[in-house]
Amino acid sequence: MWERVNELVRIRNLYKKYGSFSVLRGLSMDIEKGDVYGFLGRNGCGKTTTMNIITNIIPKDEGEIILGNGRPVKVGYLPESPTIYGYMTSREYLEYIAACTNYQGDVKRRVNEVLDIVGLTKAADRRAKGYSRGMTQRLGMGAAIIGDPELLIFDEPTSALDPEGRAEVISIIERLKSMGSTIVLSTHILSDVERVANRIGIMTNGRLAEEGYLTDILRKHGGDVIHLSVRGLTDDLKIKLLTVDYARAEFNDLNGQFRFGTDNAEGTSRRLIQLLAENSAAVDTFSIGTASLEEVFRMVVGANAD
Repeated sequence: MWERVNELVRIRNLYKKYGSFSVLRGLSMDIEKGDVYGFLGRNGCGKTTTMNIITNIIPKDEGEIILGNGRPVKVGYLPESPTIYGYMTSREYLEYIAACTNYQGDVKRRVNEVLDIVGLTKAADRRAKGYSRGMTQRLGMGAAIIGDPELLIFDEPTSALDPEGRAEVISIIERLKSMGSTIVLSTHILSDVERVANRIGIMTNGRLAEEGYLTDILRKHGGDVIHLSVRGLTDDLKIKLLTVDYARAEFNDLNGQFRFGTDNAEGTSRRLIQLLAENSAAVDTFSIGTASLEEVFRMVVGANAD
């Protein structure tokens, strides 16, 4: 049987029910060594169930999960709300977790390394009960990486954090990425995924609706995007702009702006300007960019809704 050398996680036809409710309905996905994999989907779509199955917290009903092409793979897991013992200092807590994971190296040295990675060196000897939510989350990340796992799974690591706390967590993920870690990142903050992920999977109806390199998926579903507002817009011109056959047109009533999705921004721009001139209208604002992950996510999930 042919194996992908860099494949770290292979899932095929995974099923899971809770009572009569099917959460996973034939999920298949692939994660390769060194990936930062953005695992996306609406609440209740099965992301946490999938991560709990990968980590052996709950059993699967049917399907195949192969880690490391069949060899043992150590996994570090950060749940959405990690359990931290507040009477311990972060140093004591990480030493305790290192013992739980049967870490074979120099524990004190590893704890110091992890404290540095998660930015808690200065607070290492303070009791965790006095930590902010962001510090607590970073300590949870430290617990996930203390055993030097080959695969890291972070479930909503920036949930309910303020902007500074979010930035600190994303900075840690970027550092782990630069160290070659393989990370599964589940989050609803899609701008964070755009910042750190190289591959994504978008889950809906218990399976993946899309999986691949982030740049490829953005290009496939979004392409270039033109934002346009018109001076002297009439109802007739609005209809003409919304029904052009060379771009995917939308109109935002809140800001009075058109959005055109296109695979040829230059040609589409030229034709739009010509259409305005033919209707005695002028450009008010005009910009060209690329589709955001949030736009693509809404498009993919909407197209695959029950």
